[in-house]
Amino acid sequence: METLYFVLESLIKNIVVIACLMLFVAYLTLAERKILGYIQVRVGPNRVGPFGIWQPIADGIKSFFKEDVIPLNADKPIYILAPMISFFTALSMFALIPFGDKIYLFGREIKLVIADVDVGILYIFALGTLGEYGIVLGGWSSGNKYGILGSLRAAAQMISYEVALGIILMGTIILAGSLRLTEIVQAQRNTWFIVYQPFAFLLYVVAALAEINRTPFDMPESESELACGFNIEYSSMKFALFMIAEYAHLVTVAALCTTFFLGGWLGPVLPGPVWFILKTLVMIFVFIWIRGTFPRLRYDHIMKFGWKVLFPLALLNLVITAFFATLS
Repeated sequence: METLYFVLESLIKNIVVIACLMLFVAYLTLAERKILGYIQVRVGPNRVGPFGIWQPIADGIKSFFKEDVIPLNADKPIYILAPMISFFTALSMFALIPFGDKIYLFGREIKLVIADVDVGILYIFALGTLGEYGIVLGGWSSGNKYGILGSLRAAAQMISYEVALGIILMGTIILAGSLRLTEIVQAQRNTWFIVYQPFAFLLYVVAALAEINRTPFDMPESESELACGFNIEYSSMKFALFMIAEYAHLVTVAALCTTFFLGGWLGPVLPGPVWFILKTLVMIFVFIWIRGTFPRLRYDHIMKFGWKVLFPLALLNLVITAFFATLS
């Protein structure tokens, strides 16, 4: 009976989190277009429904009914599988992120996290790396030279910035003394880690933007020179899966920033999940703000910055954090 309760609890958590995440991602596209419109002194979507609120639904319907074209020289099985890899890894990463403390329902203790495992951050890094295979395989399997160039850029950029991203987060892991995300949040009950690690927070924002290929690090797409890059040959729902994965990754890196630097669900008066959502929304706004402010960087500048600036600074932050942690 206990096993049945556990299975039902996990199933309900998965359904609720995935449904909320998909709805949030859909309207995140509208929010981004509205915010960018405000920043760039233009209107943004305003035709489909009041203030354009039905635009995400119209975009979803359009994606379902658009013609699905597969290039003749594409590697068809991999071409179809690639967007699915990006989509499922993007959703799976959220399973480890705690969005609240324990609650009690019907006499049972329920943790507001789908899977609370000892090596949570390693699991998230593993899935993040696996998600890059979707982009790489998508560009390669399409048989288009622009797509192949975009996928190669994505692979090189992922390797460069994922190493730095891991080193950046190691500072907070040292302070918390655990790889479990719930314990990292609990370690910030008195003081958020952004107070101890403000430099690491800034480095995280830069590395996270590069990791999810967002402006100014969107070189794998780079429509000005690669005509949309790795996904140039994709249409219909396959293209939509890549877009959903990108925005789901955006939510994930914002949620991770909240978890590692902003105290997760911790906060006064309001319930824990409300604090978690508010902090995550603030970080998402920062990422959108950066997109509307900075131009795309040149590719050689991105690689040089990743290895010659960001990586040494991340190592320096780790050494300093370890030194003071040892003294205390």
